[in-house]
Amino acid sequence: MQMLEENKQDEFFMKKALNEAKMANFDDEVPVGAVVVCEGKVIGKGYNQVEKLNDVTAHAEILALTAASNYLGSKYLKKCKIYVTLEPCPMCAAAINAAQLDEVFFGTDDPKQGFSIFQPSLIHSKIKIKKGIFKEESEELLKSFFKKKR
Repeated sequence: MQMLEENKQDEFFMKKALNEAKMANFDDEVPVGAVVVCEGKVIGKGYNQVEKLNDVTAHAEILALTAASNYLGSKYLKKCKIYVTLEPCPMCAAAINAAQLDEVFFGTDDPKQGFSIFQPSLIHSKIKIKKGIFKEESEELLKSFFKKKR
């Protein structure tokens, strides 16, 4: 029963990340969204705003981590989880490590720029990783975005 409740909770928060990705898509940004959750509450959220802010570091994860740190008044986000629609890049993986989150959930893999293409892993072994939640929805947002660009 506990596992079923956890899965429902993970789906609930990944839907929030998908909503953030849809906002990025609306703003003509690469549709990636992220939310940081602490004790069952969203404390930070973000979507890609690289073009809007003219800032290569304005990834969904970085913006969500910054908002969560501001909310908690701490650079460390222990006992927090991040839900992101696309596998974090190396920059975002390093930020997740530095913030000391407990868990990372992502929708779909990024075989070209995701952290998992690097060995050893860029994510500390103590951080739990779960992938594939709403994988199809995350992929479809990205595919349709890049199809429009071509």
